[in-house]
Amino acid sequence: VQLVESGGGLAQPGGSLRLSCTASMIIFSVHDTAWYRQVAGKQRELVARITSGGTSEYVEGVEGRFTISVDRAENTVYLQMNNLKPEDAGVYYCNSIYGETAIYDWGQGTQVTVAP
Repeated sequence: VQLVESGGGLAQPGGSLRLSCTASMIIFSVHDTAWYRQVAGKQRELVARITSGGTSEYVEGVEGRFTISVDRAENTVYLQMNNLKPEDAGVYYCNSIYGETAIYDWGQGTQVTVAP
């Protein structure tokens, strides 16, 4: 399975971005799915997850600002990011997960920068 993330870029504080992730196979309707963020020098951290049944969870700090969703028809998972803060910056990755474990090889990620 190949994962391709897109939609990152430069946003001002308070701005919005919508990240997309597509997969080369039908996976998002089968497994739970997550978005991760990695900052240089730190481990990749999970920021949002959605179960195959549609229940979503968020880490503290992004809840109420980020929304994860899956479009099964398009085999795409999205992360809508609103009211961005500088600490949201990093490279964002998606993956299917089993428990706390990512299932597939990582894609290239998409860079998010938040600055005036």
